[in-house]
Amino acid sequence: MTESDGTPDPGSAAPEEPKYADRVYRSGPGIISGVLLLAVAGWLIVDAVISGSGRTPWVALAAAPVFAFPVIAYTLRPAVYANDRRLLVRNPLRTIDAPWSGVEGLKSGYSVELFAAGHKYQVWAVPVSIRQRKTARRRADRARAAGDPGLTTRRPGDSDPTRAWSDQVVDELQEMASHRSAHAAAQGPVVVRWCWWVIAPTVLGLIALVALVVTG
Repeated sequence: MTESDGTPDPGSAAPEEPKYADRVYRSGPGIISGVLLLAVAGWLIVDAVISGSGRTPWVALAAAPVFAFPVIAYTLRPAVYANDRRLLVRNPLRTIDAPWSGVEGLKSGYSVELFAAGHKYQVWAVPVSIRQRKTARRRADRARAAGDPGLTTRRPGDSDPTRAWSDQVVDELQEMASHRSAHAAAQGPVVVRWCWWVIAPTVLGLIALVALVVTG
């Protein structure tokens, strides 16, 4: 609807859709542990190749992908990407690409789970810490007992010390899903892809390792 002079009527404008910046969620401790494991394994394998005799260097080389690729998959690879159009969950062996219209919900129990297109997927990048959850609950109890106004004046987007990190992530993703599921750009099928660059080298390395051990 427009005014008599042809300018748009401000009262007829549709409410603006909430905008979200691209967000990435990853486990810091998982990344650190993965880097340390790879460093130790790399040192041992290189030492075996250089100093080993007989079939030892070949066994070490065959064992390298059997160890390295699963470590990368389960510690460095997991991540969750969220933007205005979709939720991308990168698990160790699969990637779930879910437009917001296909996201049916998320749940944070003993692990974070994604429900999409009638299926359930575990979200590896957001581990649940029961200890962290108990610590956050104690902080909330102390804040309420002290009448801490920070519980009610905390700005949206700020980290909440009275809630575990995994629970905050689920809340944020649920909010994005509820606001974006009906948006035109967030439509489409849920696509699940296997991570063959992890699976194939691991299987080939395992076959080589077994062959070396059996024929040795």
